[in-house]
Amino acid sequence: MKRYKLGFIGLGLIGGSIARAVRRTMPETVIVAYNRTRASLVQAMQDGVINLASDEIGSGFADCDYIFLCMPVSRNIEMLPALKAVMGPQCILTDVGSVKSSMHKAVQDCGLSAQFIGGHPMAGSERTGYANSSDRMLENAYYILTPGEGTAQARVQEFTDIVKTIGAIPITVSSEEHDRATAAISHLPHMIAYSLVNYVRENDNEEGLMRCIAAGGFKDITRIASSSPAMWESICLENKAQILDTIGGYREELDRLTEAIRDEDSDFLLDFFGKAKDYRDDMPTVSSGSILPVYELYVDIIDESGAIAMIATVLAINNISIKNIAIVHNREFQEGVLRVEFYNADAVHKARELLEKFSYKVHER
Repeated sequence: MKRYKLGFIGLGLIGGSIARAVRRTMPETVIVAYNRTRASLVQAMQDGVINLASDEIGSGFADCDYIFLCMPVSRNIEMLPALKAVMGPQCILTDVGSVKSSMHKAVQDCGLSAQFIGGHPMAGSERTGYANSSDRMLENAYYILTPGEGTAQARVQEFTDIVKTIGAIPITVSSEEHDRATAAISHLPHMIAYSLVNYVRENDNEEGLMRCIAAGGFKDITRIASSSPAMWESICLENKAQILDTIGGYREELDRLTEAIRDEDSDFLLDFFGKAKDYRDDMPTVSSGSILPVYELYVDIIDESGAIAMIATVLAINNISIKNIAIVHNREFQEGVLRVEFYNADAVHKARELLEKFSYKVHER
């Protein structure tokens, strides 16, 4: 692979993670970055991730092979005129935003369609900023590509190869199809998570009973409500039509469920839950999706001194690293009193086999 020069406009969670992954897998790459928060640039320089930190979008980006726009969609669009003034004719512009149609329109208006490949790494975290970036965040995550009209196929293939090199899985679709899909599988879940948390907040009692006894199910489906409010405000405005359409469809689904519960329609309920379970169980687990995957097991243990230490020792002796370990205080809809989190799926598989050999009852979610 040739020696590239890459530019990054924004070095937060995703931009930082891509830059880190490039540095790990393509160490000869020259990376120049601009970021509004100077501390992130300083840290990236100290980490050896970037070669040059820039206070402006200027000549440092002129000879880049690729420039990654890694800010919120509205800010990425604002950056286009400045980038057009400095980009060379050989440079390909790409972005990482979760809304593509508005970005493509803005790129077209700037006359840059033939130099644009839209991108959306389907990975992330509820945490933000360069400090929380990781060189493995994109590993096995789907990376959606939406090439601009007129972009040379050779450059699309070259960029696809770069995406593969950093460990992600490239998929090429149209910007319209991307926005329709992400509205359903990413944007709507975030709307539901935020609204559900607010519903509980507004209906909790003065003692905070709901917050206190919130079970695993509630925490699982609302974890993404810890994501950046500013980012989701931007996404709602940029993908307004698709999100509204998806919310409307979801309301109809809830109306059907509401009616079935009111009418005590057991046949509908069993069919409704069964189809959802089958579809959910059949979903692939390769991609990390919009948040990082969690590799965990739940283990039933006796409430006695040394029980947790025994499990930790068994795993350590067999070279299985534990990322986190915690007692589950609320057991509603959840088996296993000890939650053990690992770094990868392989460790989960090995730990399960090992613990079951020692007669522990293990539950994998």
